[in-house]
Amino acid sequence: MLKGIDPLLSPDLLATLRAMGHGDEIALVDGNYPGLEHARRLIRLDGHGVIRVLDAVLSVLPIDDFVPQAIFRATVRQDRDAVDPVHAEMIECCARHVPNIMVVPLLPAEFYERVKQAHALIQTSEPQLYGNIILRKGVIYPEV
Repeated sequence: MLKGIDPLLSPDLLATLRAMGHGDEIALVDGNYPGLEHARRLIRLDGHGVIRVLDAVLSVLPIDDFVPQAIFRATVRQDRDAVDPVHAEMIECCARHVPNIMVVPLLPAEFYERVKQAHALIQTSEPQLYGNIILRKGVIYPEV
């Protein structure tokens, strides 16, 4: 246990987040996602939902503000405009941590390809379908 660090962030997950460089991406996926097949590095957080994991990860991970798009969510089939309850929760969680960065919907083929290129994948036990999101790591600015 560490002070100020969410206990959901396991040693393996913290090491992975720390090892990521600027521009690296990490995917947080639901329980139905083919994580083992798509992951370069797989971290399992069984028993936890994607929103809880997203909140914990965003508590320590800076999001890239050098690019116009840095957070991506899955879509409901081919519908970019559909916002399922899990998507609304993702958008709300991201807005609390990084209010100036929009959550961009990606169609399934685009989403899967991006996940396959991601630095790591966190498999949750999220039961809601399409409960998948990708975060692009930013930088920690020096104190002036």
